[in-house]
Amino acid sequence: MQIVEKYFPKLSPQQKAQFGQLQELYAFWNAQINVISRQDVENLYERHVLHSMSIAKVVKFREFANILDVGTGGGFPGIPLAILFPESEFHLVDSIGKKIKVVQEIANALDLKNVRAEHCRAEQADGDYDFVVTRAVTRIAPLYSWVRSKISRNHVHPITNGILALKGGDLDEELAELKRKSRIFELQDFFEEEFFETKKIVYVPIG
Repeated sequence: MQIVEKYFPKLSPQQKAQFGQLQELYAFWNAQINVISRQDVENLYERHVLHSMSIAKVVKFREFANILDVGTGGGFPGIPLAILFPESEFHLVDSIGKKIKVVQEIANALDLKNVRAEHCRAEQADGDYDFVVTRAVTRIAPLYSWVRSKISRNHVHPITNGILALKGGDLDEELAELKRKSRIFELQDFFEEEFFETKKIVYVPIG
């Protein structure tokens, strides 16, 4: 939890309490339905929570912003972002139903009224979204084809609406395949821990 407060020192008491519950909640649910590796449960705040929150270093979601988390798995990046931005709305989808059960249980335990969890594929998500967030679900080109029609052309953030994808490693081939303008943010520019040295956010504006 200290690592979260190190980079996000202005959390409210409620946010600190919610983030503080994540370790126990994920340890409990992961023992029943495996959504993250056992090793990663021990490193939850660095490898999952702070990694998810890195998106907030690129854009601060505004009040009433509508965010789609594609392939959320156990709720990343959606759950940490929903805690961080309680005035924004988050729609978390995954094609594996048991993972969505974990997401729903954790959102309920944290009393996150701004989270909607749904068992469906990205193409089936209904809504008009400011941003699509995701973490290493698939290559950017197919993701773009699934979600481009769901992203609102009404831009109210400092950056154009689009995709914010947490990725790692060499992305040259993947971005060449996309054939669209994109920008890479290196997470080592925001965080000093070794885990983030190869981690990136790929931003693809749409609109």
